[in-house]
Amino acid sequence: MAMNPAALFSILLCLTTFFSASAQIITTDPIFPKAADKITITYDATQGTGQLAGLPLGTAVFAHTGITTPNGKWQYVTGNWGTSDPRVLMNRIGNTDLYQLTFDPSLFDWFSANNNSNATIPAGTTISEIGFVFRNTDGSLEGKTADWQDIFIPVYSASSSLLAKFVTPASDFIAGEGDIIPVYAAASIPANLYLYDNGNLLTQSFNDSLSYNITAEPGLHQLVLLAEKDTEFQSDTLHYIVNAPIPSAALPPNTKHGINIIDENTVRLALFAPEKEYVYVLGDFNNWTPNPEFFMNRTPDGTTWWLDIENLNPNQEYAFQYLVDGVIKVADPYSEKILDPFHDNFIPSSTYPNLKPYPQNKTTGIVTAFSTSPEDYNWQHDNYARPPKENLIIYELLLRDFLATHDYQTLLDTLDYLDNLGINAIELMPINEFEGNLSWGYNPSFHMALDKYYGTPEALKSFIDACHERGIAVIADIVLNHAFSQSPLAQLYWNVTDGKPASNNPWLNENPTHDFNVGSDFNHESPATKAFVNRIITYWIEEFHLDGYRFDLSKGFTQNVGGSWDASAYDPSRIAILKGIADSIWAINPEFYVILEHFCANTEEKELADYGMLLWGNMNYAYNEATMGYSSNLNAAAYTKRGWNLPHLITYMESHDEERLMYKNLQYGNSGAAGYSVKDLFTALQRIELGAAFLLTIPGPKMIWQFGELGYDYSIFTCSNGTVQEGNTDCKLSAKPIHWDFYQQPARRQLFDVFKALTTLKLNYPTFSTADFDLLIDQSAWKRINLNHQDFNASILGNFDVKQRNLTGNFQHTGWWYEYFSGDSLNVTNTDLVLTFGPGEYRLYTDKNIGKADILLSNHQPSQIIKEAGIFPNPASENGTLLFYLQKSGKLTINCTDLTGKTECLFTGSLSSGYQEISVEKNISGMYFITIQPEKEQGITIPWVIN
Repeated sequence: MAMNPAALFSILLCLTTFFSASAQIITTDPIFPKAADKITITYDATQGTGQLAGLPLGTAVFAHTGITTPNGKWQYVTGNWGTSDPRVLMNRIGNTDLYQLTFDPSLFDWFSANNNSNATIPAGTTISEIGFVFRNTDGSLEGKTADWQDIFIPVYSASSSLLAKFVTPASDFIAGEGDIIPVYAAASIPANLYLYDNGNLLTQSFNDSLSYNITAEPGLHQLVLLAEKDTEFQSDTLHYIVNAPIPSAALPPNTKHGINIIDENTVRLALFAPEKEYVYVLGDFNNWTPNPEFFMNRTPDGTTWWLDIENLNPNQEYAFQYLVDGVIKVADPYSEKILDPFHDNFIPSSTYPNLKPYPQNKTTGIVTAFSTSPEDYNWQHDNYARPPKENLIIYELLLRDFLATHDYQTLLDTLDYLDNLGINAIELMPINEFEGNLSWGYNPSFHMALDKYYGTPEALKSFIDACHERGIAVIADIVLNHAFSQSPLAQLYWNVTDGKPASNNPWLNENPTHDFNVGSDFNHESPATKAFVNRIITYWIEEFHLDGYRFDLSKGFTQNVGGSWDASAYDPSRIAILKGIADSIWAINPEFYVILEHFCANTEEKELADYGMLLWGNMNYAYNEATMGYSSNLNAAAYTKRGWNLPHLITYMESHDEERLMYKNLQYGNSGAAGYSVKDLFTALQRIELGAAFLLTIPGPKMIWQFGELGYDYSIFTCSNGTVQEGNTDCKLSAKPIHWDFYQQPARRQLFDVFKALTTLKLNYPTFSTADFDLLIDQSAWKRINLNHQDFNASILGNFDVKQRNLTGNFQHTGWWYEYFSGDSLNVTNTDLVLTFGPGEYRLYTDKNIGKADILLSNHQPSQIIKEAGIFPNPASENGTLLFYLQKSGKLTINCTDLTGKTECLFTGSLSSGYQEISVEKNISGMYFITIQPEKEQGITIPWVIN
């Protein structure tokens, strides 16, 4: 019995629908393909991304295809990416942009015979979709949907008798007033066909197809196709909207681009998008469907689109996008929070609790999230005193590779470790939203949104507040040289064919102005970019109370470099741009640190330093040559050697971007007399101590890369599978092993203690910030630093050779000098006193007794079989753990002796080579001596204090 069409239509109106602005990319023959059919698909390369349109005749186009089964999408994949694969070679139709591929003799059989895994699809498997991505041979050009999604077409059930759908148009669309919209619909068998527009019957027929031309009238329309045959019916639904005249209205006062919270029920959205034709807002508040009520106003100058959205719930978090010109869907460029359909699912709830779900099946692409009543953070330590810029000791870290949990809460819990090390600033690698989760962060997509993979805004604020309580500054690495393709700044004005910014992009250069660029290069002379940069730098200071920025690739902030990079060229335009940015920052906070990764002409760097900025001083190569035991010149580590007036050079041995010192020590270290080899672990670590002694004592700010204080020895090119592939960028950027256990290894703990001892000197004694100092740190293996100050003088001496040397001290005066690491004293009767230094040995003398450094081990181990040894904690309340490294297996005895000579045996027997751990218990306070005595080998004794 047939159902009344009007009754059926009323039921369909109750169904939830959504708008998807896309064109028909693929058509099929037959129109209703089934798994048992021979199917020909036709791909229109002008649709979707359009990158494959207009290719020269003879250019191959390939499909990359798979099917959707109950086991998921992209099953039984066919096509080898980047190769000429004849299985998926498309047949071009003449000189058109249409390409065909036939699944013969049936869809089921073709995928069983051709898939990459040579797997036969089990009989009875349900195939519900075919998935496609199209490409040229090497994959540099891709055919996807307009918003870069994979393309899927439906496969119909073999049991379906009556099927119906719109063929043209195939999806939701936007039309202009008065346009003629041709509609063509098909049914699998002749049936009663009805076409409705907003409930009004336009036409009907009994046939297997239906055609009709609609004259577009303003407003939102719902097209419904009904097919009825006997007791069976099917339907298909489309939406289209016909734009009304664009309302022109001035931007209300005090409105910023982006999200403006007017009150707890109202938000004003403002999008800077000159030259665009029209903009709709899609979101939770309109079921992600274009609606005349959400048609944005345009300012009279044609640059900005804005709209007030009212009646919002202050207790609800909303998501939205802009639909621009009916094709481009983007989140707000000034989003403070975004939802990502591809990567949010991999963020654990422990890192970001109660993360708003992405609106699946309602839209595609990244969306903006906001609330009209965000919680205010109650800052507790805003009045802390920032460390002077000239005395910064910065710890640079990548949260992903520093903590397994990669979140701010755990980082806060780790502050004791960093505080104990003695640093006074933490520099976080980029924390704004970047593409993907597992990244260094230099591929930014949203410059004002906190990346959720590291935690919530509240967690970051708590971490910064806790740092300030300890007197530790927090610096953020900020990337304003470029943006990546997920950024709305790129997507709003994008040349799809060439895969780069369009020539009319207000922010981004069509082509980068320098060879070192990655992503899309900002035009820092553009007023749009200047406004964007000023907004970004202001936001992070005011919202998160940061203390400094490290500007990545600041030498790229210019339009004048040209096709090849000239690092020696002075660029007044770049100078003006950077000074303008610094002035904007200092207008907010005069004490804010402005740090540049510049690496340009020294005259340019000196001018910027004189202006008050700090500049990175990469000394990785020179210091690594020194630690490996080869000729090295460290002069450039001192600002005075560069001719600078102010100590604004941040010198470092390692940053995120260079090979690790310890890896090269162990791989390529030099060898000397008497078996001395830098490739030996203990020696390699001691050489890092030597380098640190000649880095941290040079006046001026310094930087330490994470775990450098523990001798991290994994190559920067360590791949995710554990292999090392030097020069491989993917391996360089991959996640690295996290080794907090290094802190428990005595020789590495000694290195930590040496770093700590040196930072203690630098931060507590003005001698180590003096402007009166003399350096001998050039090519000679014998290096010296003399620091002069009214408090006391210091002389740092080191033998960078791999053999013993007799060296001239060059002390500032005669008299008593005190060695900081050993506690020894030296009566200097001749300032040119000749001293004997072992290979890699260093000493730090002061002419005032400031006590002995708190170092777990001494500089030299007397035992050749026991290379590392220590007891933790020391001092202890009663119990401790003895840790040591045994070079080879063998018998040994471990004794504990008190001051009366009473000895207790803790262990006797055989141990294998490697790290050893022995528990020690004492409940009587006093001094004890733990002796590790290998059989027929020299032993070692460690003092231990019980309080």
